[in-house]
Amino acid sequence: MTKKFSYILILVFSISLFSCKEVMVNEPNLPRPVKKDLKEIRADGKIKALINYSATSYFIYRGQPMGFEYELLNQYAKSQGVELEVIPIKNMDSVFIHLNHGVGDIVAANLTVTLDRKKQVDFSHPILFTKQVLVQRKPENWRKISKKSLKDSLVNSPLELGGKMVFVRRESSFYERLHSLSKEIGEKIKIQVVPGEVSMEQLIEQVAQGTIDYTVADKNIALVNEWQYPNIEASVEVSNEQQIAFALRKNSHNLTISINNWLKKYQKTVAFKLLYKKYYDNRSQHAKRVNDESFTLSSGQLTPYDETLKKYAPQIPWDWELLASLIYQESRFNNNALGWGNSFGVMQFMPVTGAKYGVDSTSSAHENIKAGVKYIRYLSRMWEDKIADSTERVKYVLASYNVGPGHVFDAYRLAQKYNKNPQLWKEVSYFLKNKSKPKYYKDEVVKHGYCKGHITYKYVKEIMERYQHYKTAIDIHQEVLAEE
Repeated sequence: MTKKFSYILILVFSISLFSCKEVMVNEPNLPRPVKKDLKEIRADGKIKALINYSATSYFIYRGQPMGFEYELLNQYAKSQGVELEVIPIKNMDSVFIHLNHGVGDIVAANLTVTLDRKKQVDFSHPILFTKQVLVQRKPENWRKISKKSLKDSLVNSPLELGGKMVFVRRESSFYERLHSLSKEIGEKIKIQVVPGEVSMEQLIEQVAQGTIDYTVADKNIALVNEWQYPNIEASVEVSNEQQIAFALRKNSHNLTISINNWLKKYQKTVAFKLLYKKYYDNRSQHAKRVNDESFTLSSGQLTPYDETLKKYAPQIPWDWELLASLIYQESRFNNNALGWGNSFGVMQFMPVTGAKYGVDSTSSAHENIKAGVKYIRYLSRMWEDKIADSTERVKYVLASYNVGPGHVFDAYRLAQKYNKNPQLWKEVSYFLKNKSKPKYYKDEVVKHGYCKGHITYKYVKEIMERYQHYKTAIDIHQEVLAEE
């Protein structure tokens, strides 16, 4: 993995490396939880997940949002008829405060269920079971020495941890376990506390790179990372089997019951077994994925054309991540894609439209994007004097790009006729979705007839949702660069 993936400030470590004060576990003073349960979530139309942005829970790969807990919660959200909004966790030590404040409705961060945590929050039915393991580094010549010599060079039992310095987060279950383990073995383990922004995977990386010698991790995460870092060893278990679950506010009783009932059923399905296998059993694919340039968490790259998008998107003006989301929707970033009606290239121009803007099926991705921006700018100007709010206008432009402006103008006029607000996409999209019904497509204000508008509605919705994922990924990567 590249150095860009390392969130840890070496300066912070250099200051605190030999500060080995042991801090007692205290129950934090959490704010009173907001009153928001399943009824309010359904009324809002979305469930907000405080989620760990990592190589297993939630990330962007080849333009697509992925992750075990992300996909699991997305299925639950669909079962409830609501959307999933993801809010990446920046500091795990304060995540329960944000939960109780109502920033999110559920925490998805490979959380271990512990007695201390159960005093603060409720937990769902377990999503999986794991153990805590010691992560340590093999000697540099480990490939050349005998198995016995390799074993002798490593910690082989929790009993050998006395006097060792182990790096973990203060509010992690690993800190609690090491604190108890120190008493059990009758020797002091030097527990070195790292900032709450530091993730389990980042500490594993630091062990592999030689910055630190030991950390503790959940076995499911450690084993996945062994494929990426063959010089780490994670076989020494330091706990019994523990539950991994979602965390919820203590007063979200109906949400807890709902997700528990759903989990118990979903975990019996083939879909769940395949999901688990995808992220935890197929470890070689994990290593391949995180070292791919399209793995945004480490590379900061969304598409093969990021620099071109950054150059031309301001001409619309749009965020380049929004333009990237449109291109993913059209072609999955494939400039050789050929679509229905002989549409071509990353922007999927129809031949007639492409000819107007000087591109054809032989044009490069750069040329297609440049032409696509010109066409989007034309569509945007078409809506400029009708839709005052630029954020709302984007949705009209996207719909026009997909189905043509004529059908969108029909829906706009229908909204006016039925005394709805034509300035709001929510109001206009209703008529676009229903433009396949004779009542609407035969209306006297309609000039372009029948339209499968539900397809365009879904098109706009998916682009806007993916845009938020892209913005989140790039914002986090920028923060990482600023810290290095």
